[in-house]
Amino acid sequence: MPGILTDSVRSQIDEIELDSSRPLVICDADEVLFEFVRSLEHYLDTRDHYLDLQSFAITGNIKHKETKVPFPASGMKDLLADFFATSTRDMSPVPGAAEALAALARHAQIIILTNMPEEHREDRLAALERHNMSYPVVANDGAKGAAAAALSERTGDPVFFLDDLPPNISSVRRGVPHATIIHFIGDIRLAKLLGPAPDCDHRIDDWVEAQRVIEETIARARG
Repeated sequence: MPGILTDSVRSQIDEIELDSSRPLVICDADEVLFEFVRSLEHYLDTRDHYLDLQSFAITGNIKHKETKVPFPASGMKDLLADFFATSTRDMSPVPGAAEALAALARHAQIIILTNMPEEHREDRLAALERHNMSYPVVANDGAKGAAAAALSERTGDPVFFLDDLPPNISSVRRGVPHATIIHFIGDIRLAKLLGPAPDCDHRIDDWVEAQRVIEETIARARG
């Protein structure tokens, strides 16, 4: 399912000025624009835990430094909420992200569609501005297909979507069937743990190549 467009997400989208004649790039933030895993590892280190990157998952892979006991799944929601509250402004950018988006902004509109608590949206905006990526942000919750569809309905073709998580990619494939979808994982350790998402058009893990594919697709669309 593409997901549900909540009132909160709809309101955020309605605040964004979009040009119906221009292409659209919808971009995730964590592991696409920001080094989420490395930031999480730093956060966990200060709390006597570490991330055991044995599989493409967070739940079950956060363990105590001494006992190696996994952090309880029941506490993950609170842990991640505290992580976003304390770390969102300080995340480092994925190499090449700012430069690629600046180049793409000459040809298309850029929207950041990120799954995070809405109360930390301003923190994400501040982090983006700090790293020269001042683009509108939509704080989503859950599947991204409905939000992506609402954005694409107000813009021109082509539409692009970049994300690290296969469920989000599948959701957008259903919500925006004509989108060009790029499966992107910035952390090379994490990228090695997961193959291309079944519903993506491209698996690209560096911004130089992603920029090239997007620009060439726009050029073909323009004839």
